[in-house]
Amino acid sequence: MRQGSAAPLPEIVWASDHAFLVRIGEDASLDTHEKVQGALESLRRGSLPGIRDLHPAYASILITFDPLAIEPAHLRARVASALASSSARSSSRTARLVEIPVCYDRDLAPDLLDVARAHDLATEEVVRLHASAEYVVHFLGFVAGFPYLGGLPAILATPRLPVPRKRVPAGSVAIAGSQAGIYPFSTPGGWRILGRTPSKLFVLDRDPPALLAPGDRVRFVPIGIEEFRSLPPKPGAE
Repeated sequence: MRQGSAAPLPEIVWASDHAFLVRIGEDASLDTHEKVQGALESLRRGSLPGIRDLHPAYASILITFDPLAIEPAHLRARVASALASSSARSSSRTARLVEIPVCYDRDLAPDLLDVARAHDLATEEVVRLHASAEYVVHFLGFVAGFPYLGGLPAILATPRLPVPRKRVPAGSVAIAGSQAGIYPFSTPGGWRILGRTPSKLFVLDRDPPALLAPGDRVRFVPIGIEEFRSLPPKPGAE
């Protein structure tokens, strides 16, 4: 790195003795997301030897590999070559628009009122804003099928809970900071819950198991409590 200037991106740095971190950008913008997806596509297309997994995030990709299968310096050079072919283009994958029904009833939305009060809004306005946005799936993580969504209206950005809940119900639709997400399973969690969806985000015997994939667009469609309760139970809920 030249003194007084930032390293050019993408930048490949050591993350461990069996992992590289590829820094694609400096923010969680849609432009950075497209570059991450383009780089991910090029790395997958390159069929690089020794790769165990590729983990995309908002502005980076973690590459884990088997150091006994390939000399790390050689792999790093191969990674750099693959990235050079992707730096000027985004992913060619056609993004899907996935509509996800959400019930914003107070019984299913324990943080809706607090979010509304924090921003001096009516709860109906919080619901309208949340459901009017189009989100993009940046990556999946935390647990299988959990989508990290960009596109939350800035006015709704709210910090995580100071003390996480010990149990967040499966299907909870939540926000944290400027992010939105959906809990596929019942787990601990500290995001602010605004509603719940009957959609199953991850079902092991489905192909593919995850409902959403990086690059997909998401819209939340409000439904009433009666419609939510009338839907038949499906496998994978908990």
